[in-house]
Amino acid sequence: MSDRIEIQNRLQEMMRAFDEGTLAEMRHNIDVLAPQDLAHLVEGSPPRLRDVMWELIGEEARANEVLQHLGDDVRAEFLQEMELEDLVKAQDAFDTDDFADLLQQLPDAIAQRVLAAMDTRDRERLETVLSFPEDSAGGIMNTDAITVRARHSLELVLRYLRRHERLPNATDSLIVVNSADEYAGLLPISRLLTTDPSVTVREVMDTSMEPILADTPDRDVARRFAEEDLVSAPVVSENRKFLGRITIDDVVDVIIEDADESVMGAAGLEPDQDIFAPIMRSTRRRAVWLGINLLTAFLAAFVINLFEETIAKVVTLAVLMPIVASMGGVAGIQTLTLVVRGAALGHVGPANLWWLVNRELLVGILNGLLWAGVVAAAAAFAFQDLTLGAIIAAAMVINMVVAALAGALVPQILQTMKIDAAIAGGVVVTTITDVTGFMSFLGLATLVYG
Repeated sequence: MSDRIEIQNRLQEMMRAFDEGTLAEMRHNIDVLAPQDLAHLVEGSPPRLRDVMWELIGEEARANEVLQHLGDDVRAEFLQEMELEDLVKAQDAFDTDDFADLLQQLPDAIAQRVLAAMDTRDRERLETVLSFPEDSAGGIMNTDAITVRARHSLELVLRYLRRHERLPNATDSLIVVNSADEYAGLLPISRLLTTDPSVTVREVMDTSMEPILADTPDRDVARRFAEEDLVSAPVVSENRKFLGRITIDDVVDVIIEDADESVMGAAGLEPDQDIFAPIMRSTRRRAVWLGINLLTAFLAAFVINLFEETIAKVVTLAVLMPIVASMGGVAGIQTLTLVVRGAALGHVGPANLWWLVNRELLVGILNGLLWAGVVAAAAAFAFQDLTLGAIIAAAMVINMVVAALAGALVPQILQTMKIDAAIAGGVVVTTITDVTGFMSFLGLATLVYG
């Protein structure tokens, strides 16, 4: 929290200096900040101030470091203004997977020109990463890894390592491969440093570590890192050819992105959306989900309109309708959230789905009976109508049961349709509970009072 307060204080100082035109003070504030803090400051600045700050960063290497920590939306804004030569140089500051993400934010024509301007080895590495989906193990892996052969002695390996200026980040093990570059095992750095140098790699390497297939979804990769407390893991093709490795910092990025998608996606927003994006761009992005929401609202309104005569006869129905719909909506979202989280953690699947559906159905019935009794008593007392209390109680039980079923089954249905339940599930479930709530309440009222 103190870091956030410090950044906000810096932002206030920066905005004051900007308003007063004291660029020297702005440059000083920029120079003393770490790249990640400066990126946070840039993202939190209005467009005019942001452009001036970027110009004041000056040094190319420092600007590239800041680029690494910017969100996709803001970073794309600066990338589009960079010269081709600067884009090619920027690769030195990025890991292969991060630079691949950067290229994907550029127009295809520019990305191809950047690739063409790179040397053959770097281009091949990038093309390997780019050949896999962005949300797969191959898409988040880094090709910067040190490989050794099983027949070599540890002394030879140590001499080989001393020729490197530095080891790749998060190197806790060296990758053991055969002559065909197929994965054979791992040589932990701890064993390398504590074992007799005359011993061969084959005698001390770890063959129990199963590599990660390149097409494995990144969420499954994150789950495996969490379960096995991994720092890094090798990535291989279907024929076990070694392609690269995933490190813990890549996994942390996946976890943060998934969390952002769950929060922002539920509102129809993109996780890396620039909070200070131009008005028209923000309007276009939000208009889609507002349109979808409008369609669902029209559907609910249509159901209510079917019972216009009943509502006209018993005006109190209009007062109580939102209660039935609201309680069902909350119950449905509770179940939906539980199931989506369970699926993300690998706890929910075809083997146990129906057990979970039955459980949620019973929970819905019990909660429906409990709160139906409370609402029925309140409605009967307030409007002096026991029949009305019975109707709203029955409607609530019906809607709570439907909410439980919808919350449990909708994520699975959306998954088969290749739609992210964390983004679309809430809209679908609340639409179902609204329509069911209005239909059951007004339908029962029509039968009784009609």
